[in-house]
Amino acid sequence: MKKTISVQISDEKLSAIEMYLEQKNTTLAAELDKYVEQLYGKVVPQVVRDYIEKMSAHERPRRRSASVSTKPEP
Repeated sequence: MKKTISVQISDEKLSAIEMYLEQKNTTLAAELDKYVEQLYGKVVPQVVRDYIEKMSAHERPRRRSASVSTKPEP
């Protein structure tokens, strides 16, 4: 499950960031995604990241199979 976070910034700063990121053919959302991943790799110990990855991989197939519905044949 993904969460949404919010950040407060002045209109002027946001406009400037968006303007210069557009010149670099990127977006604020893309840059923030990269930074969050970088921060996650820097702050969270490797053992914990490995555990989370294993749990996420284990959760994905189970969710798919749970969403499959079977219809009785007539």
